[in-house]
Amino acid sequence: DKTNMFPLIQRCCFNTPFKLQKLTGPRLLLYRKNKTTWSSFALRLQRDACPLSTSLSLKPASVYTTKLQAFHTSLSVFKKKTPAEPEAESQKSLESLKDSPKPALYLSLGGLIPFVAMPLAMAIQGTYCPELAFAQVTYGAATASFLGGMRWGFALPENSPAKPDWLNLANGTVPPLLACQALLLKDITQGAVMLMVALGITLHYDISLLPTYPRWFKILRVVGTVVMISSLLATVALKISLEVEQSDDRKIQQN
Repeated sequence: DKTNMFPLIQRCCFNTPFKLQKLTGPRLLLYRKNKTTWSSFALRLQRDACPLSTSLSLKPASVYTTKLQAFHTSLSVFKKKTPAEPEAESQKSLESLKDSPKPALYLSLGGLIPFVAMPLAMAIQGTYCPELAFAQVTYGAATASFLGGMRWGFALPENSPAKPDWLNLANGTVPPLLACQALLLKDITQGAVMLMVALGITLHYDISLLPTYPRWFKILRVVGTVVMISSLLATVALKISLEVEQSDDRKIQQN
């Protein structure tokens, strides 16, 4: 019966997508029975299906647009952040270095003069002087011991952020032990290398491992350590190059 089939067909068409309605709805109804008897029924079905198809066709579009918008906004979230420019970082470092107390800044820079003066004097004279090299290593050993003991002075006050535990106090004794070992070595090259290791360890403690110092002091420590290690490397390079030249000159004089 037509009246009984129409609600069933309409319900089926309502639950199916628009493409299946287009293929199975009107064409099957037109070709199953006689065209003349089902023409009115097909018109009614098309009239009922038109608003349904438009709503179904618009609904996925709106869903897809919202998904695209969400995808577009999510891309902006996951964009890689541009790293800070090195110029800006250097400006921040210089500003924090300028903010350091004047006595600490001037005394720290003045303490680097013996490191720089000794290899500079040997380079100007053009001769390697073992006494100057040993004096530089000795002064570096005293500096490394001072930097290690400074951790004790920072951890002992009651209101200090660093606690007087094994980590702070035991690591404060490592640089003096390495500095003593550098003085016991007979070869100046080996002593300078041991001293560079001690200075690098103290810098690692002060910057990353142990409770932090103020920012201006960390930058001051980096600058000072770079200058000290560079001076020791310069002394080792002068020792190697000038000793070779002096040995060649002696061979020439003997011949």
